Amino acid sequence: MQQRSFLASPSLSEHNRGQHKLQTMGYPRFIKLPAHGRYITPKEIPQWEDRLRNGEKAEEVVTLTGRIISKRESSAKLIFYDVIHNGETVQVVASRTRFDQPDKFLELNSNASRGDIFAFTGVLGKTKHGQLCVFTNSLQMLTPCLRDLPRSGLKDPEKRFRQRYLDMLVNPEPLAILRTRSQIIRFIRQFLDSKGFLEVETPVLAPTVGGASARPFVTRANALNLPMQLRIAPELYLKVTRCSSTSQPSHSPSTFVEIPAINADHNPEFTTCEFYQAYGNLDGLMTDTETMLSEMVQKIHGQKVLRKGDHDIYFDKPFARINVVDYLDTYFGLKGTSSVASMSSENLQHLCCQQNIHISAPFTEARILDKIISHVIEPKCIQPTFLYNHPLSLSPLAKDMPYGLKGRVAARFELFVSKKEIVNAYEELNDPLEQRIRFEQQAKDRQQGDIEAPIPDLSFCEALEYGLPPTAGWGMGIDRLVQLLTNAHHIREVIAFPVTR
Repeated sequence: MQQRSFLASPSLSEHNRGQHKLQTMGYPRFIKLPAHGRYITPKEIPQWEDRLRNGEKAEEVVTLTGRIISKRESSAKLIFYDVIHNGETVQVVASRTRFDQPDKFLELNSNASRGDIFAFTGVLGKTKHGQLCVFTNSLQMLTPCLRDLPRSGLKDPEKRFRQRYLDMLVNPEPLAILRTRSQIIRFIRQFLDSKGFLEVETPVLAPTVGGASARPFVTRANALNLPMQLRIAPELYLKVTRCSSTSQPSHSPSTFVEIPAINADHNPEFTTCEFYQAYGNLDGLMTDTETMLSEMVQKIHGQKVLRKGDHDIYFDKPFARINVVDYLDTYFGLKGTSSVASMSSENLQHLCCQQNIHISAPFTEARILDKIISHVIEPKCIQPTFLYNHPLSLSPLAKDMPYGLKGRVAARFELFVSKKEIVNAYEELNDPLEQRIRFEQQAKDRQQGDIEAPIPDLSFCEALEYGLPPTAGWGMGIDRLVQLLTNAHHIREVIAFPVTR
């Protein structure tokens, strides 16, 4: 492909080349798209496949708009363009013999270069070899590209995410991932809508936040002279809505948490989906989870299996199940009334020392048990696997239930796929007195140095006193699900504009 001299000039910086390009273009430079004419998109072109013979052209005059991604000059009288529009590419053929202004053929086409956005007006047709093209008789620049596009894509990870607009422009993968993300969110909304859920927006800013163990971002509302925090979960507000309404609330918000480090699985801003089903239970939620994910994978991939790393992940129902307390008791050789479900933090630390499981302060029961599960059970969860019967200290907002001689466990399950948590669900605690007691324990954990333990929200307890019906709550991490279904290795790949340094 030939380039104009100012693009190839080593004496001009990229910025100066852009300025020089503007100066040589004349006016108008950034025109308004004409309202008249028959505009087509690449999706419409394949319907002409059986209507035209090789070498034949249609009669209707059409206009194709898009960005030039390549330009090939076969001769001074014949130029080929590859034009991309909404992710699909069409070949445009510019021939001097068909041009409306043959004497200006070279001048007008010399203004077109890689990256520019043009409108090509002409007719659809097939080449002698049978390729559908637009045979243009006129062209109009709509927007010039004032910087050079990388010819072999953008490879450097840091540059890709700092200049995400350029990453999306020259690499096909980011937009493909975002399209799949859109499909996933649309599927979830339709699934919940079919079951009668009401989508409720919860506050992004609030004086206190809860519903998860996380360190919130802190800011201030100057007009109110009030400290505020960014949402870490919509849970408490949705359950308050459940107290005051006959509707079943759901929400798919962005949430924000302070994290020690940004890594492949964690970003300070992320998207979740939560819903709260009146008179639901864990068995029903497990069934709904299996159905949702099985149908979602089938719709997006055309089959109920996907490849993740070295493994084929199968989403056929039913999913595997692991009883957390029984599994850990067997792992540590505990019998009878001796169980992780009722152990003190000191005894749990002793078990970790015996099995060389490294733990760090604060040494709360919840922290230690979470570390044990991540070390012992999660690596086993390659295929979709429900973990249930968690020790109660891990679930301060869940109902508890007796578990034989081992004590009490949480009415909760988690779904892990490819060793990552995708879903967390439980039957909601609706006893306001018990909720206050558990909030007091969280406050003690915070005093021991657990900065992720939420500050108790006593207004939530007050709402519970008006009566929360038996409710099953469910939450899914959208970003991790998108990672799974697109085989993305880093969470930044599935977020349109991730946090960068």
